[in-house]
Amino acid sequence: MRALTRVVLFVLISAFVTSAAYLGGYGTGFLLLAPPPQQAASDSTGEFRVFWEAWRIVQDEHYRAPVDASVLTHGAIRGATDALGDPYTWFADPQEAERIREVASGRYSGIGAVVNENDAGDVVIVNPFENGPADRAGLLAGDVVLEVEGTSSRDLSLEQAVALIRGPAGTPVRLLVQRQGVEEPFEVELVRAEIEIPSVEYEMLDEGVAYLKLNDFRGNAPSQVREALGELLAEEPRALILDLRNNPGGLLSSSIEIGSEFIVEGVIALEKGSNGLDETHVARGGGLATDIPLAVLVNGGTASASEIVAGAIRDHERGVLIGEPTLGKGAVQSPVDLSDGSHLRLTIAHWFTPNGQLLAGEGLAPDIEVPLTEEDLANERDPQLERAVTYLTGQ
Repeated sequence: MRALTRVVLFVLISAFVTSAAYLGGYGTGFLLLAPPPQQAASDSTGEFRVFWEAWRIVQDEHYRAPVDASVLTHGAIRGATDALGDPYTWFADPQEAERIREVASGRYSGIGAVVNENDAGDVVIVNPFENGPADRAGLLAGDVVLEVEGTSSRDLSLEQAVALIRGPAGTPVRLLVQRQGVEEPFEVELVRAEIEIPSVEYEMLDEGVAYLKLNDFRGNAPSQVREALGELLAEEPRALILDLRNNPGGLLSSSIEIGSEFIVEGVIALEKGSNGLDETHVARGGGLATDIPLAVLVNGGTASASEIVAGAIRDHERGVLIGEPTLGKGAVQSPVDLSDGSHLRLTIAHWFTPNGQLLAGEGLAPDIEVPLTEEDLANERDPQLERAVTYLTGQ
């Protein structure tokens, strides 16, 4: 039996984001970060006149002058992306970008915990991995991380907070934690360790129902899903549960391949861009699980490519969605590696389900809504999984 991890929005988050051509991949575009003096001079009467005016004043008069040009450049780019008001368009400096690339490889160094972001903008521990650094330090599901190394998590995007939490194995990281029932926040120092990210976990449940949890949509996920389905279906299960809870997404190609395992033919997703270049992505045929009764578990961490698959399964009436509303991250992103090793993500389009429902914003409402409370997590209860089993078995 495979060990089951309930939710996997790792302390690494969103190297896996949906992009039109290479969701979660890394492009090879280049951008000069600081133009030579002659270019600055040529821009002195154009749109960048005020920018270069401010740049020169800072470099001439700030008490720390001269300031490292890369610090100012990265800050300017980050400010420009923040000004767009789009949480899915963001910039990562070279150090942050390298950590994101590590995540895409399937391994990373961190505290070994599943995290999410609450409505207040704080990082929340959803589930510490058994015997990982967070678990050994006593962190619990529901703990709120108020600060990372003295920086408020509310001042950081989830990606930035995760990048700050992660770091080389064997190095310490200091968190300020608020726990329900504990009056004052307390500080925890953890030692980071190497973490391996499993894409697929599966088992046969006692009721004769096959269970398949998909943690991400990396490049090797389709082959792992197909192998898992082959083993599960060989057991002749009466039904199948696909668990997409806290799956942050990944490659577009992986979402289409995996969706095709459950849908015989037709549209998997519609992509509509502001430039009018719309695309229709269809099932590829040859799926292994196109007939078996199916339920899909979703929650607020089900995002991006996960929402594509969940929405397609429902629109094709292949299965029901059980759990809580999904994140609503229907943004198509273009990832670009910049010339100094930094990284830029741009929203270029939006996803729609086969029936035309926009995924961005409200996300997908489950057919059967079942909450999963912090008390459930603390007591290792899973009413959503239990409801899926009773639905499929008619109990």
